[in-house]
Amino acid sequence: MAAAKSKTTGKSTRKSSGARRIEGARKQAMETGRNRLLVTGIVLSLAFAAIGVRLVDLTVFQAGGEPRLAQIEPNPEVASGRADIVDRNGILLATSLPTASLFADPSAVLNAQEVADKLITELPELNRQELLGKLKTKSRFVWITRNLTPKQHYKVNRLGLPGLGFQRGERRVYPHGRLAAHALGLTDVDGRGIAGLEQNFDRALRAGNRIQVSLDIRIQSMMRQELAAAVREFRAIGAAGVVLDVNSGELVSLVSLPDFDPNEPSSAGPETAFNRVTKGVYEMGSTFKLFTAAMALDSGTVDLNSGYDASQPIKISRFTIRDFHAKNRWLSVPEIIVYSSNIGAAKMAVDVGTKTQRDYLDRFGLLRPAALELPEVGKPLVPKRWRKINTMTIAYGYGIAVSPLQLASGVAVLVNGGRYVPPTVLKTVAGNSSTGKRVLSEETSELMRGLMRLVVTNGTGRKAAAKGYIVGGKTGTTDKLAVRGYRKNATPSSFVGAFPMNAPRYIVLVMVDEPRGNKRTFNYATGGWVAAPAVGRIVQRMASLIGMAPDRQPEPAKVPVKKPMIKASTPPKASPGISKRKTAAAPPPAPITVSRASPSPAPRRNDS
Repeated sequence: MAAAKSKTTGKSTRKSSGARRIEGARKQAMETGRNRLLVTGIVLSLAFAAIGVRLVDLTVFQAGGEPRLAQIEPNPEVASGRADIVDRNGILLATSLPTASLFADPSAVLNAQEVADKLITELPELNRQELLGKLKTKSRFVWITRNLTPKQHYKVNRLGLPGLGFQRGERRVYPHGRLAAHALGLTDVDGRGIAGLEQNFDRALRAGNRIQVSLDIRIQSMMRQELAAAVREFRAIGAAGVVLDVNSGELVSLVSLPDFDPNEPSSAGPETAFNRVTKGVYEMGSTFKLFTAAMALDSGTVDLNSGYDASQPIKISRFTIRDFHAKNRWLSVPEIIVYSSNIGAAKMAVDVGTKTQRDYLDRFGLLRPAALELPEVGKPLVPKRWRKINTMTIAYGYGIAVSPLQLASGVAVLVNGGRYVPPTVLKTVAGNSSTGKRVLSEETSELMRGLMRLVVTNGTGRKAAAKGYIVGGKTGTTDKLAVRGYRKNATPSSFVGAFPMNAPRYIVLVMVDEPRGNKRTFNYATGGWVAAPAVGRIVQRMASLIGMAPDRQPEPAKVPVKKPMIKASTPPKASPGISKRKTAAAPPPAPITVSRASPSPAPRRNDS
């Protein structure tokens, strides 16, 4: 029995030992599996972490200092925003809108050919060869195109092409397109002003300071329409137009043709970007006779009864001065202006004297660049040696070249009471406008208003008449300089007017560059046929637009001028520092009435 018990105990011991071995093996296997899972988890975690880091690097961080994320926040410069430009009535002329620019990381582009093909389907303006060159470069950042429209942004983003991204920014937008292009200027792709007001006030605009200009976009539109019509009708190469407030110096309109669309900077080429109003300088022809008469009257050299012999051309040196509208007789001072006599103006200027002529022209603002808030301002061309021949030809607008803006500002002096007020493209605060510097006496200014009115009622400017409004002015036509002498049939034809002449408020100037006559004008391309009618239409439309009622008051009393006298019976009061001179005696001319209110060769023709 003891032996049997011993056998039973041995069997139990062997079973217990086997169970323990099996349990140990199971635990070891579980531990091994757990360790393997842990290692696998760590490896996978590291792999996912690496992928995550790479994704963050591709989509968030920057390489080489350039942005690498479509959703990158604007930089501080963009965030501040470029301020608006508005017209005198608060109408928006220039503003900045949010936009996006497309860039690429060539190292992340999988297939440059495929990316280029897909991009060009949405952005056909891209050049394929240039695009491929950018996509294959070793750089980590390259611009593809700037300032996408919202529609373009959406289409490119929808392509889902790896290696491409967008940067937020601003795009300068000009709601009225070409209307005020030369005044406003434009910005470059980075939003910096590169022309016009955008350039001159770049720092202020970038700082967020809104600019209000003196332009009236309604009058600007009307002026451009009239100039464009004149350019088409007379097949001209260009035109310039100005509306100037005679009391404040504010430019209400400034138009130069051809022009450009600042929304499309590529349209601003050498010809279209050239500002004929402020940058171009021209010999302005017989419009200068107004200045000659004004300085002669103001200095006491002549009065309205004075006259000059215009029966024969003037021969000086190798030049001959003739009249285009020759009367072949003695002419009074009003007749010299009304009939636009070169001979009479030249003789009057000789009596005024070279020094006095230069002094007055300088005070009219004609011998120095206009002080205007635009970078595009031309320098007048004046003789280096001011000799007698210069004095004579400058009297009728040859031998000196000024900008249309300078001419308008100078004529404003003649009608506003005799004060020179610098021109400005900024709206002036009421009560803060410059009173100007005295150039002429008020009496002389009143006489000049009468003479300018007489040109429209009796002279070469009849076609500038505007029904219901008292318009005055002067025509101007010159031949353009060539290498030798003057070019035939290449004329800037102009008319500078003012209204209403009983209380002048505005100067309106139109210059058409190299017009060609047609059947309607009997093949004439002079200021009286080309520019004067445009001024008349502008006055008519502008007056209605700004709510100026037609003139119902009678014009100032008219004073008969029956014959030239030896000297003025009641000479006007001269401005300070200007001496008085005597004039030549003469036989009587035909009666006429007037309201009181480098050497250049003589031209083949001049005026009207």
